[in-house]
Amino acid sequence: MTEKGYIKFNCHWIKSNPINEEIIYGLNHWREKLFKLGLIGAYSTGIGYGNISIRLKNKAFLITGTSTGQFTNLNVEHYTQVISYNFIDNIITCQGPIKASSESLTHASIYESDPEANAVIHVHSLPLWKKLLNNVPTSATSVEYGTPEMAIEIKRLFTETNLKEKKILAMGGHQEGVISYGQSIDEAGKLLLDSVL
Repeated sequence: MTEKGYIKFNCHWIKSNPINEEIIYGLNHWREKLFKLGLIGAYSTGIGYGNISIRLKNKAFLITGTSTGQFTNLNVEHYTQVISYNFIDNIITCQGPIKASSESLTHASIYESDPEANAVIHVHSLPLWKKLLNNVPTSATSVEYGTPEMAIEIKRLFTETNLKEKKILAMGGHQEGVISYGQSIDEAGKLLLDSVL
């Protein structure tokens, strides 16, 4: 598979009403800031990049929907809940007004690997990626984004590197791809901004 900006997992989508608007306030604050910096957005081809999520209850998490990168501002219609997932079978089940981001399995892997993780941000930046590549935990170059292999690779990084301390990683096989996480969306966002500077 080549990187084309589409969902690579089997998505079971339960179309439903959006979540409470208050839940997305902190997410939108950081998402808008990262959008203005070009770390989340869309290429000239129209393919969006970057996504953001927060942990909910019972293994669920709220994540930006697929193909939302091009929008300057998001609202409740652009977020969905991932309510279950299976790495081996490459399946996620999401519930909301939109299908989940193609990076949902990667977010799920971080939440599963670190119980203290409550927010995950995935951005694109070639300068930042080059700066961090192999200087922070870095996924294998053979592993593509949005795949079960990436979810498994994230788990490997947690056991074989200091990812739990650094809370930021470069995606070796996903040029420009960088992921940060934290106990809060503020921690994950500030870690990214500190790395950009």
